[in-house]
Amino acid sequence: MRKQLSTEGFVVIDNIYTLEEINSILETISQADTSKPTFRRTNDLFAIRQFLKEVPAAYNLIFNNKLNAIVSEFFGDDYFIVKSIYFNKPEQSNWFVAYHQDLTISVDKKLEVEGFGPWTVKQNQFAVQPPLDILEDNFTIRIHLDNTNEYNGALRVIPKSHLKRIYRPETIDWSKETEIVCDVALGGIMIMKPLLLHASNRTTSNNKRRVIHIEFSNRLLPGTLQWSEKKDFRQKLVHHKAKINNRNN
Repeated sequence: MRKQLSTEGFVVIDNIYTLEEINSILETISQADTSKPTFRRTNDLFAIRQFLKEVPAAYNLIFNNKLNAIVSEFFGDDYFIVKSIYFNKPEQSNWFVAYHQDLTISVDKKLEVEGFGPWTVKQNQFAVQPPLDILEDNFTIRIHLDNTNEYNGALRVIPKSHLKRIYRPETIDWSKETEIVCDVALGGIMIMKPLLLHASNRTTSNNKRRVIHIEFSNRLLPGTLQWSEKKDFRQKLVHHKAKINNRNN
């Protein structure tokens, strides 16, 4: 699976969460204060930006032993959380996302730094395109709270596109590229590289698609520029490894 992530740009892993764990996460989300500006609700989408900041009670539910082990085994112990979003695409949503790469990161302020730009601001959140080597080192985990397939907005991806650096969607050569639909069962996760070209369709099955999207990095930013949502969970991973070692001994 680590090789697939490196070569293809994504991997799907089933059975990370039990149905009971998923229900606990959803119950925690339902209790959140939705009046804040980081909450966005329309007929087509309910989203919570800075999710782990806004719903901190979800943190320990999300980072269970299985997810901690995967992060540690795939990437080592030096990564930290840099962004988190909750997406709920309702049963009759017409919301779709065209092919794109995730080219920006969320930071705490706008600062003129060589190699960083262009800049955008969304809901008082600064975002900037960093040097490519930062994006190449980052990864994203998408936690699926529903069964997800092509009929309710599963990601469509172009394998290996993350290896082509900046890859503009309008230049995709479909005579050479292949599209894959990434079905993910409830309780499973998808790990992907930010530079992987990905898209999602409208919902046609009358089924929800709820996903928690968490981005990770092991890179410190230059000068006084900081990740806006940085959360270090290495201590939790070290504690998890210690428990395993004690059990084995």
